[in-house]
Amino acid sequence: MAKTVVILGGSYVAISTAHRLLKSTLPKVPDLKVILISPTTHFYWNMASPRAVLPNGFKSDDEIFQPIAPSFAKYPKGSFTLVEGKAESVDPENHAVVVSTRSGQKIQTYDQLVVATGASFAQGLPYKQTGSHKEMLENLHNLRNNIGNAQSIALAGAGPTGVETAGELGYEYGTKGKKITLITDSDIVLPGLMESVGKAAEKELQKLQVEIVHNTRVVDATSSGSKTELTLSSGSKLLVDLYIPTVGVTPNTAFLPKSLLDERANLRIDKYLRVESTPDMWAAGDVTNSQIKQFVYADKQIQQLAKNLDAILSGNVSAVGAYKKDDKPMQAVPIGRSKGTGQMGSSKLPSLLVWMAKGRHFMTPKVKTFLATGSV
Repeated sequence: MAKTVVILGGSYVAISTAHRLLKSTLPKVPDLKVILISPTTHFYWNMASPRAVLPNGFKSDDEIFQPIAPSFAKYPKGSFTLVEGKAESVDPENHAVVVSTRSGQKIQTYDQLVVATGASFAQGLPYKQTGSHKEMLENLHNLRNNIGNAQSIALAGAGPTGVETAGELGYEYGTKGKKITLITDSDIVLPGLMESVGKAAEKELQKLQVEIVHNTRVVDATSSGSKTELTLSSGSKLLVDLYIPTVGVTPNTAFLPKSLLDERANLRIDKYLRVESTPDMWAAGDVTNSQIKQFVYADKQIQQLAKNLDAILSGNVSAVGAYKKDDKPMQAVPIGRSKGTGQMGSSKLPSLLVWMAKGRHFMTPKVKTFLATGSV
């Protein structure tokens, strides 16, 4: 009898897991079937989103979007299926997922389920995959148009996404009359990293004419016509043409039983990356409560997840291993198109290294390689 692995999601974790199973497990388990259920037909390299949201960030959308299906055509016929659809509910007891597709709802059963649906930013901002490919493009293009038309832009949140976006905006518009404001509730940007990294980021942002407002939160945002009025925790008001909140990332878990989630709607997983008290259900990446929602950690989780699924599917249960967390900070933060900062362990990364590794093109030349192999 065929063994069916259903993977929910169309982002990095989902695609990488599918490739690893088809490359490493299928030769040992010839009747393996991998079904990828994704709301989109195209993979989005969202790592590049801070530059992609600018009107002239990249020459073509093809640099950050590529179709998923062609990269799986090399595997044996019948071993892989891409279903364009959205999971509406999961029944762990009966090993079934209710999926909405263009032709209506269907029930997909599974032997093993991988939840890799990721997370979303507030207001559906296109820093993460949102909806179908068509919806994603419309969302991204709308934000680009709004950025192009705005003369004043405020960003809330000075984590990597906020700082990178502010840097891109400052590099492009800082000397062209647009007012760029970055609002943070901390006394320095990039609060999760060393103070020297935050100071380096602030120095570069200020060179790009980005105004930084410290120890302040946006408590309300009210739109009226083409303007948005921000009420700040200081009691002051700020009127801008465009408001971009880069805080409030929410895991995409609304379709899952609430008993499987923690108080922040993260999927609760054990040390093996298996959903707690649910033997045949696994998860990795932004959807879980495992680690900070960051690419480098997700990539490490995938490696252990694929090994554990391989062990289960090939009947070698004793080979299932615990995921060894490494929470040492690992973050490269480009600031504009020529500078950057970051941290690896206890060391501050040189600006030139950040630019070479990430800031030049946000690693977009790796998109096709990733889709073809499942790794970067």
